[in-house]
Amino acid sequence: MKFLLAALNAKYIHSNPGIYSLKAYAERQMERDPSDAFGKQEISVELGEYTINNQMGDILKDIYLRKPDMVGFSCYIWNISWVMELVRDLPLVLPEVEIWLGGPEVSYDAADVLQREPGVTGIMMGEGEETFLEVLKLYADGRRDFSSIDGVACRNEKGETVIRPLKKAMDMSAIPFPYEDLDDFEHKIVYYESSRGCPFSCSYCLSSLDKSVRFRSMELVKRELDFFLERRVPQVKFVDRTFNCSKKHTMEIWRHITEHDNGVTNFHFEISADLLDEEELELMAGMRPGLIQLEIGVQSTNPDTICEIRRKTDLNRLKSVVERIHGFGNIHCHLDLIAGLPYEGYESFRNSFNEVYEMKPDQLQLGFLKVLKGSFMAENAKAYGLVYSAKQPYEVLGTKWLDYGSLLKLKGVEEMVEVYENSGQFTVTMKELVKEYKTPFDLFSDLAEYYESHTLTGASHSRMARYEILDGFVAEHIPGKAAVYRRLMVYDLYLRENLKSRPDFAEDQTPFKDQVREFFAEEAVKHRYLSGGYEGFEARQLIKMAHLEVFAGKTAVLFDYRKRDPLSYNAAAYVIEDFFH
Repeated sequence: MKFLLAALNAKYIHSNPGIYSLKAYAERQMERDPSDAFGKQEISVELGEYTINNQMGDILKDIYLRKPDMVGFSCYIWNISWVMELVRDLPLVLPEVEIWLGGPEVSYDAADVLQREPGVTGIMMGEGEETFLEVLKLYADGRRDFSSIDGVACRNEKGETVIRPLKKAMDMSAIPFPYEDLDDFEHKIVYYESSRGCPFSCSYCLSSLDKSVRFRSMELVKRELDFFLERRVPQVKFVDRTFNCSKKHTMEIWRHITEHDNGVTNFHFEISADLLDEEELELMAGMRPGLIQLEIGVQSTNPDTICEIRRKTDLNRLKSVVERIHGFGNIHCHLDLIAGLPYEGYESFRNSFNEVYEMKPDQLQLGFLKVLKGSFMAENAKAYGLVYSAKQPYEVLGTKWLDYGSLLKLKGVEEMVEVYENSGQFTVTMKELVKEYKTPFDLFSDLAEYYESHTLTGASHSRMARYEILDGFVAEHIPGKAAVYRRLMVYDLYLRENLKSRPDFAEDQTPFKDQVREFFAEEAVKHRYLSGGYEGFEARQLIKMAHLEVFAGKTAVLFDYRKRDPLSYNAAAYVIEDFFH
């Protein structure tokens, strides 16, 4: 018999650690106890990873050709619509197949799902490793009544819906390391779990339902981190909900990756910044630039909102810590905000945005509240006047404090932040442009209105087109400084890459052609600026490898593409003081 565990990921670069963990746990137990539990019928477990961007017909075809006896789908808010399409089509082409569902999107309304979907055999609720193993054992034993297994929702022999209680929290160290090799993970993010559960009670988050924080054995964790380090994995993303909720656990892992740093691997952590103490900060200060990156959920700076959503955040401490981290210059830092929370109206969110922007994050991630099944937020929706989409991902449409029209404005701000801030392509330009406005939020709001009024919203624009649009925006809003901002945009363009074609708004470089040639001819001999990999190249080759731009006819800047900032990936830039001498 074959059980296929299927995942529909949001993007190709993603993977689903859940199905890998289920497979690894089941196979370890089968190896340890092959005769008693699995003696009557041989059973195998296969994995199938797809994306929601695949054609559903292609996924259906692949599953059909694999000829599984059972299929289990991993269900989340971003893929449930596609999963249900497959759930309804699979029995038409594989009439005997039995379908199982698992994951947060079906764990909190399992009875309703079973009632709606007659093609579903059962649902594995909550943590799935032990539940999946027991389901496999029954299949191997030739039985089909799963109504005695904790963690399962199913129909009994009479066709009645049975909802069993969830299993007790697992011992994290009992779960095998899911990565035997990394051949299937080339060009993909590798996810890793060193703990489960969360000590906090954020009302919008399902992690708050599991307060039994459990940690994987540090001996296992270090061994598994070495596996990634030895193979020079580009990025390992920890999925621990609040990675630094235990200082001892945090320090051991951070010391280990610092001491065994391979110069390549980046580790991503979601943390609460206000929990960090001086010892942790001192350790972080000495890390290689790019060794770690941090995601910090601020969500709001409105004290009433913070209190209502049950977050325990010391905002003053958080700001102080983020400022310290920014000052280290070695850690890429994301700060998150959520629009649509209780007590957060448009002006309140504007204030939250401005406060977080002033913390100078490398990325400011502006998200919109998702009202998840089973969450405290969903239970209190009526009290908050909270309305949200009936379809996944159940995104907020309005609250007592924030109407739909205001949310649409914030959607425009979000897009502008992604394009002109988080992309990292307008670093110098935006740093100056924000000074023209009373607050950063007002700049992004004006940009969003400009896109809307010029029918630019919703279109797919090239990178160069985004610069041209910004040029038009500046010409309309700050006409006296159009030339200044064109130079800044050219500077930003060359920071990222040695352009093959120059933008129309760039200054003519023809008058400096001979001087540029002379500069590179001298550089090919003396290497005053271009060193470490440029030796042995002639001037004509160096001109193609680096770029020299003259701004306003008086300032020459050399862009070195072999020396890049490990955090921003921008080229090193040098002002050539004696260029005109």
